[in-house]
Amino acid sequence: MSRSPPQTPSAGQSVAHESAQAQIAGAAIYVDDMPEVRGTLYAAPILSSVAHGMILAIDTRAALAMPGVRDVILARDIPGDPVLANHARDEPIFASERVEYVGQVLGLVIADSVMQARHAARKVQLDIAPLPALLDIASALRQESYVLPPVTLRRGDAQAALQRAPHQLSGEFEVGGQEHFYLEGQVAYVLPDEQQQWLVHSSTQHPGEIQHCVAHALGLENHRITVVCRRMGGGFGGKETQAGHLAVWAAVAAHKLRRPIKLRLDRDDDFMITGKRHPFNYRYTVGFDDAGRLCGLQLRLAANCGFSADLSGPVADRAIFHCDNAYFLQDVEIHSFRCKTHTQSHTAFRGFGGPQGMMAIETVLGEVARTLQLDPLDVRRTNLYGTHERNVTHYQMQVEDNVLAPLLAQLESTSQYRQRHNEIQAWNAASPVIKRGLALTPVKFGISFTATQFNQAGALVHVYTDGSVQVHHGGTEMGQGLHTKVAQIVADELGVPLPRVQVSASDTSKVPNASATAASSGTDLNAGAARNAARQVRERLAQFVCALDGCGEDAIRFAAGRVNSPTVQRSFDDVVRLAYAQRVQLWSDGFYRTPRIHYDKNTLTGRPFHYFAYGAACCEVAIDTLTGENRVLRVDILHDVGTSINPAIDRGQIEGGFVQGMGWLTTEELVWNAAGKLTTHAPSTYKIPTAGDVPEHLRVDLWTEPNREDNVFGSKAVGEPPFMLAISVWEALRDAIAQAKREAAAPVRLDAPATAERVLAALKA
Repeated sequence: MSRSPPQTPSAGQSVAHESAQAQIAGAAIYVDDMPEVRGTLYAAPILSSVAHGMILAIDTRAALAMPGVRDVILARDIPGDPVLANHARDEPIFASERVEYVGQVLGLVIADSVMQARHAARKVQLDIAPLPALLDIASALRQESYVLPPVTLRRGDAQAALQRAPHQLSGEFEVGGQEHFYLEGQVAYVLPDEQQQWLVHSSTQHPGEIQHCVAHALGLENHRITVVCRRMGGGFGGKETQAGHLAVWAAVAAHKLRRPIKLRLDRDDDFMITGKRHPFNYRYTVGFDDAGRLCGLQLRLAANCGFSADLSGPVADRAIFHCDNAYFLQDVEIHSFRCKTHTQSHTAFRGFGGPQGMMAIETVLGEVARTLQLDPLDVRRTNLYGTHERNVTHYQMQVEDNVLAPLLAQLESTSQYRQRHNEIQAWNAASPVIKRGLALTPVKFGISFTATQFNQAGALVHVYTDGSVQVHHGGTEMGQGLHTKVAQIVADELGVPLPRVQVSASDTSKVPNASATAASSGTDLNAGAARNAARQVRERLAQFVCALDGCGEDAIRFAAGRVNSPTVQRSFDDVVRLAYAQRVQLWSDGFYRTPRIHYDKNTLTGRPFHYFAYGAACCEVAIDTLTGENRVLRVDILHDVGTSINPAIDRGQIEGGFVQGMGWLTTEELVWNAAGKLTTHAPSTYKIPTAGDVPEHLRVDLWTEPNREDNVFGSKAVGEPPFMLAISVWEALRDAIAQAKREAAAPVRLDAPATAERVLAALKA
């Protein structure tokens, strides 16, 4: 077998994102930028204005009479199964008998222009008899309204441990949802092809699921549907399952009219129709000793799932898996409730339940430290995995790669945590109105899909006769740099300069059965598959050169665009041309499956993760005790990326993930009124962080120890883990509130997001 090149001139370098220049120039093509086929028609959704009710009549006459309107598509027009092809089978494609949230889609208006379709959709008259609606977690719990049965996970005897504990504390709080707010909204463009074949352009993280859902709705086999996605303008999980809705709706219309159909939601409709991050309600009782070490914990995690299951099961499971974060839980009892409400069906969002799980334990430890009047960092250290050989999670996975102790020590030093802690206390003593807070919190995040079957990927690598290389893989590009990293890995495997490698659009006709680009596994899976494909091509070329030069394969070197044997140096391009002339196969497929993982979904035990990614953030905030306004003043981050394939992209992911998490916990508030209507459905009322919210001091350092598992290039996933670094903002705000209240041992009841109103309420509580 020929050896890989000793140097890696591309991987490990901060090369530019493969689409950066095109994006800056406005030349990068998204679905809505594509040239439209002649005869394309446009769709707009018909939305329910009632949270829960029986549909008595749908009057389309006024809409059909409007200029440019071609048809109205309803449930009766679906040629295949009227229920979406998801696991729970609890969501109709178009509501036909009852509606279950304000914004549920009953059908489409099809017209010659986008605005004609949108105006006409508002003219459809709906006669809906209202039914009682459940709009919050508390109501759902009282009614025992669930999309999936409750789940309980126990280790040890939490009740007995609580009774033995020297101290005991109980509390309750809530964390809100979060709108994905991608720059490119949900969009699909469906084109009929010959012989009952269909081409679907979709802004999706999961082309394979789009293919399956469209085929299911049209009553066709999967091979008749081709789904293509070149890039997305952001995804964050919102385009994992729910992009499928638009593709199915447009495909049903295209099937009926035999015309290309484009459906792009405007921002308000996107807010009203699509699901968000799951809001959670927490109740806990914790026992602990004088040092703050946890003795026992009873925890209730109640998730608002919306009206259907969607991905709520695995999201709630991952919240269970991550409610330990970085800490050993000896005697623990966790109850997870997956509540059905009459709101949008909540879905995947960066972290996929992990952030909601981690919020529980970090809040508990913050309260333990305040009760004992100890430094919260010391309490967190006392409970870390690895102390006193405590390194098995509550779901029975061994923590083998823990780097948190040295990582925390380094960040404590570089952020000057102890010095600043004393300075902030002095500031607060002298400042009557503005109070500051400080927190340093860790992150331990498991990498892999919890559903084991999704931890696989395929790829194709084509080497053309001029020596250029094209790569197809099953992952999707949503701005995170996946295509760039895959190209870097392939370039080094073949020993060619990076510009010689091009990654093509994600396409179900090239790589079938691909998993979603989610769970932070995009690079792990797809770069692994592409590397394996490229390696096979390289091996064939090495064998060919060995036959020419009479040497062993171990003597062949691929590097810097050249293929060198002990006797002859040739360019890669020349070797490819010679090999083609001798009928050597110049393309290959590759496959990757994540090793070592296993998981029993019935007991929630096993090894669901390949490895853990770690990190920590030290955050300083200020609050105005008269208005409740707050600001993040300084952030220091140390994050574990393994051996980075592309440090610039990884830093961007860390910064972006942190700021997005900061928005979730401080400004991004979703508000439903008493009628179940989402009232924060536009940028005027829903506030994501802006450049002005980013602190002037935002320092990101990389912990570069190679991944201890055999992962591509020794790297670690970096998409989701940085999001949870923002919990340091939450804990710093609670520290500031506690110091402002001048009741050192008093609990801080604060719900997220920590808006000015909520900060004021916490100060007065």
